[in-house]
Amino acid sequence: MKLDILAFGAHPDDIELGCGGTLAKEIANGKKVGIVDLTRGELGTRGTALTRDQEANDASKILGALVRENLGFADGFFINDKTHQLEIIKMIRKYQPEIVLCNAIDDRHIDHGKGSKLVSDACFLSGLLKIETTIDGKSQEKWRPKQVYHYIQWKHIEPDFVVDISEFIDTKMASVLAYKTQFYDPNNTEPETPITSKNFTDSVVYRARDLGRLIGSDYAEGFTVERYVAVDSLFDLK
Repeated sequence: MKLDILAFGAHPDDIELGCGGTLAKEIANGKKVGIVDLTRGELGTRGTALTRDQEANDASKILGALVRENLGFADGFFINDKTHQLEIIKMIRKYQPEIVLCNAIDDRHIDHGKGSKLVSDACFLSGLLKIETTIDGKSQEKWRPKQVYHYIQWKHIEPDFVVDISEFIDTKMASVLAYKTQFYDPNNTEPETPITSKNFTDSVVYRARDLGRLIGSDYAEGFTVERYVAVDSLFDLK
């Protein structure tokens, strides 16, 4: 199945938090979108790998993603090496996306920056003819996405461009809150973490609201790029 967009996240919920609104918008516009989680988030203080699996499935249905896969890398301990790169290359060649979205280039959680570089490197390597990969016994053709964009997460990073998600903020937040074990719940007796406060959940909305304010809309999500963004005309810019 060829996809228009393939979004990668180090953990289940990274994608929903960082670019859920953008994915929902593109899906509504008829684009084919898939999601790949690198780990099952098994080191998370709350919940388990099994609960994260179910939550990720629920979130995917809310967003409307066509497929979601989990590579089962070790949460907290995966590295950017040939073994991990090849697994991501297989996903890129399997779905042949035009655009890849991945983690923030630098962030509070060490897996986010690692995942960002790992996926970015794999996107380049996936276009090399002499790297051979197979899935289900079949050889894969080389494929390099046209663009790699990085969504913004915990840290404040100045975006290179923003996407108006005003009509999709509710979908984004519904997909985020599908991770019931991970975010604010006054009845949860498990230990508190930096993302379990109401302030954190509220911050997802007010960050989107602030980015929206800066472009004259209600809500937006920001991204950074690896190369210049090109337009055919000044009038393509809003």
